[in-house]
Amino acid sequence: MVHSAARSAREIRRAVVTGGAGFLGSHLCEQLLARDVEVVCLDNFLTGSPENVVHLMEHPGFRLVRCDVTDYVHVPGPVDLVLHFASPASPLDYLKMPVETLKVGSLGTLHTLGLAKDKGARYVLASTSEVYGDPLVHPQPEDYWGNVNPVGPRGVYDEAKRFSEALVTAYRSSRGIDTGIVRIFNTYGPRMRPDDGRAIPAFIGQALSGRPLTVAGDGSQTRSICYVDDTVRGILELAASPHPGPVNIGNPDELSMLRLAEWIVELTGSSSPIEFIDLPVDDPKVRRPDTTRAEELLAWRPSVPSAEGLRRTVDWFAASRELTARQSG
Repeated sequence: MVHSAARSAREIRRAVVTGGAGFLGSHLCEQLLARDVEVVCLDNFLTGSPENVVHLMEHPGFRLVRCDVTDYVHVPGPVDLVLHFASPASPLDYLKMPVETLKVGSLGTLHTLGLAKDKGARYVLASTSEVYGDPLVHPQPEDYWGNVNPVGPRGVYDEAKRFSEALVTAYRSSRGIDTGIVRIFNTYGPRMRPDDGRAIPAFIGQALSGRPLTVAGDGSQTRSICYVDDTVRGILELAASPHPGPVNIGNPDELSMLRLAEWIVELTGSSSPIEFIDLPVDDPKVRRPDTTRAEELLAWRPSVPSAEGLRRTVDWFAASRELTARQSG
């Protein structure tokens, strides 16, 4: 993780992860601990769950704190890195919690930037490919400004992240904070909530239970899916560098939603049919990252093929269902 930068991963001894009990946050906590970094995990459990980090609770370097970063953030002791990953991240969640989503992108970002300023810490913001909206440029490079509808239903998430990027940039330029922005593309893997509304857990749950897989529109819209291990590795590469970003972290392996559904049916051995439902409002038609910047600045590229990542994810969901069935039976 040491590049041309003067800063190295060895200097990160203690990190704060907001949203650390969420899907992506819990994997970040796990990997930081594996790299001998102490972790303070902050979460209000709005969409995250203590179950995601229960296996870390006995680790001497791990601390879980129930905290709503839109109210306040206080962490005693030294902090070298602040990773702001708190936010509802699936359409189902942020459409149910629009104000909370906007608050964590605005007040939550403000408060966590204040923490980084007080501690002299490096700050990394989890932004999203959704800042590109329904893109008119394909694939999407970091210098593309996006095509977002601020008053559409997805605007609460898209504009929260766009505002947070602007706030992070302002703190960097006017307050001298060492900041980085990562734009994350369609991450998937173990610990996703089965009911979070995103395509991969929805399709897997439907296939495993023999229900029809519900594909929006005609299924021609595309996404680029990146396995969580690769995403976390890219985020930590950016965290260990001095680069401000934004940097796209995602897999350029673009596939249609119909192909994804068919693939999951194959992997699960399901006999589920595919049904088509109405396309959500402002649903992006295409999504694929231009990862040139990540490759050149961070020497990062995804290494887990989609076939392997999906197989691991299907296996995890299947095992989780079996465990739940045994416990309830």
